[in-house]
Amino acid sequence: MTKDQILAQYNKMSAQTLMQTLEIEYTDVDPIEGMLQAKMPVNPRVHQPMGLLHGGANAALAESLGSAASVLFIDPEKSAVLGIELSCNHLRSKREGYVVGTATILHKGRSTHLWEIKICDEEGRLLSHCKLTNMIMPLRKAN
Repeated sequence: MTKDQILAQYNKMSAQTLMQTLEIEYTDVDPIEGMLQAKMPVNPRVHQPMGLLHGGANAALAESLGSAASVLFIDPEKSAVLGIELSCNHLRSKREGYVVGTATILHKGRSTHLWEIKICDEEGRLLSHCKLTNMIMPLRKAN
């Protein structure tokens, strides 16, 4: 598949999910190097009570990116991606605009993938640094 086809498929799969609720849009992909990028608007829908971007929204963006990125390296008819650990360090706050998350693979094993996800503002300043470990599980056949 081409880059545009992958992005169209990922954005279509987001319908009726948390990704649609948070208005996450996949914007760039490099399936060879292991990179997936998405943007998310910062507005009252993702604010905490003080009017700042909620850390949980960043965590949702990070896990969405890392999990979707792992699908680049598996056969979804034979395996499933399950996030087993997410760690986020929130370094800077944001009130409006949008953020861009970029997931890059650090380890691509048979049973686990480790992703680094950097969430930045429009000027490229790092807001959150995240790490996601995914377990790759074989699908079970129905009895």
